[in-house]
Amino acid sequence: MDTFKYSRAQDMSQAIQAGAQSPTAQQGAPVRFVAGGTTLLDLMKLNVERPTQVVDINRLPLDKVEKLPNGGLKIGALVRNSDLAHDPTVQSDYAVLSQALLSGASAQLRNMATTGGNLLQRTRCVYFRDTAMACNKREPGSGCSALEGENRTLAILGTSPHCTATNPSDMNVALTALEATIHIQGAKGEREVAIHDFFLLPGNTPHREHVMEPGDLITFVSLPELRPGTKSVYLKLRDRASYEFALSSAAVVAEVADGRFKRVRIALGGVGTKPWRSLEAEKVLEGKKVDPAVFREASNAALRDARPQSENGFKVELTKRCLTHALALATKTA
Repeated sequence: MDTFKYSRAQDMSQAIQAGAQSPTAQQGAPVRFVAGGTTLLDLMKLNVERPTQVVDINRLPLDKVEKLPNGGLKIGALVRNSDLAHDPTVQSDYAVLSQALLSGASAQLRNMATTGGNLLQRTRCVYFRDTAMACNKREPGSGCSALEGENRTLAILGTSPHCTATNPSDMNVALTALEATIHIQGAKGEREVAIHDFFLLPGNTPHREHVMEPGDLITFVSLPELRPGTKSVYLKLRDRASYEFALSSAAVVAEVADGRFKRVRIALGGVGTKPWRSLEAEKVLEGKKVDPAVFREASNAALRDARPQSENGFKVELTKRCLTHALALATKTA
């Protein structure tokens, strides 16, 4: 780990100024915000992240979960994962989010990890975390060792010749199915970004993972109010039962009326270079009868464009089964 300057931001403007206008930022050296530190500190120890300045934002007033006037929910960027998962409104109205959070990491990590940090969580690709190996995400233009190497856990959707790394977050998959909005404050003011547009495909620039700019700070996430009768489910498949990242996961938010899908949103995890919204599966399901054959048809559509690598072809069928079962759980009547 390299030496770095550490400071605490007392308010939003101080944090943004430190991120965007500090001398180190102007010289091109990275400035990083830290809250729980569950990802950043690990990567600093590995010399994957080498900031010259770390700004502690834990004192900012961004740690509340609040109802919005429009019936939706406001989640502060510093809300800890454990607090969010156990929030009564989240558990009752946004069960998919609570389930996703509780399926991730360990209780100790969930007590530290934050909403904003989880949104910006870096990939677990072994080549990204090993500075001796080529990785376009870590060092643009160096190559992608995973393409011909160990890629069993990596992506089959949204990949490019330059990167096949997965987004590792469970929370992000649930937020994608819930059509969350990310609220950002930076040197150029405030803006809102739909989660579907927040994450970027690797393309030719895999080091660009999201739309955040230097000095930008996530302030909160907002969720729309779900219509009466909506049920949601998060299903995660992994190599072991705890403290493991998804080989495949599915978040389903479904409204069913008279035995048919009235409205449905689907997102997949463990298989995409970003949290994967499956518009193809949603199109198959809209207006269709709740039926296992329809579930399978939707799952086939969701994986139609999958491009497996040398070791992860099994993820295609695994994900079809994961989504099929998640749909069955989301439409199951008591």
